[in-house]
Amino acid sequence: MYLWLIAAGLTIVFGVLRILNFAHGVFYMLGGYATFTLYGMLGLNFWLSLVLSLISVALLGGLIERLFLRQVYNLELPYQLILTYAFILIFDDLAKMIWGPMFKIPPVPSALSGTVSVLGRAFPVYNLFIIGTGIAVAIGLWLILGRTWWGKTIRAAVSEREMASALGINIPMLFLTVFMFGTAVAALGGALSVPTRVVTPGVGMLMIVEAFVVTVIGGLGNLKGAFIGALIVGMLTSYGIMFIPILQLFTMYAIMAIVLLIRPQGIFGR
Repeated sequence: MYLWLIAAGLTIVFGVLRILNFAHGVFYMLGGYATFTLYGMLGLNFWLSLVLSLISVALLGGLIERLFLRQVYNLELPYQLILTYAFILIFDDLAKMIWGPMFKIPPVPSALSGTVSVLGRAFPVYNLFIIGTGIAVAIGLWLILGRTWWGKTIRAAVSEREMASALGINIPMLFLTVFMFGTAVAALGGALSVPTRVVTPGVGMLMIVEAFVVTVIGGLGNLKGAFIGALIVGMLTSYGIMFIPILQLFTMYAIMAIVLLIRPQGIFGR
């Protein structure tokens, strides 16, 4: 579900803006650091820390889109990747300067601590919460993009930007809000990860590589594909660590290679 959340934001941004944002993992990392600072260091309520983290990272994402990414929308793909990769290096070093190079992990909120019995085995309550959140986000995105006026506006702009602009849709503002929305979804994954997974400089790079694998398997720009791809990669990673840890990374990339050979556009790509 962590993979799904970061891949969902990446998919939304690519599907609308047609830009491959290699720095998307940075927003996952910053969501984790923001929650650690507000909840783990300042002692704010966990839920309030989540909301403030999403808002702060989304505003930062909007600033980056407005000042930098908007300048490369019409350039070749390598220029987009070089620019967004530069942000990975910049924010990784900023994270080291602000929070230091050590791992950070606050305690699990008391309301979500403990375990419950699932099929006779103890299962962490927080893990169930993450699973439920991931499914809720999937349903929420389907409703927002498929049933709301904003979602219809986005689909219209994706299908025919010039016609949408002629009908009065403010395309630059739409791109800004979509990028901030996708950024917030990635930050949510990072924010929810900190009580159970460490946050450290460089974690954004690790997550974005896996997120790209997920989106390639599912199909670039396809949310359903991102969800299925996250399930495939997540399960393969877990079982690989359990049974054949030496081949864990190989398994993930082998599946991606097979999908690219059979369906270069991804499982649900068109």
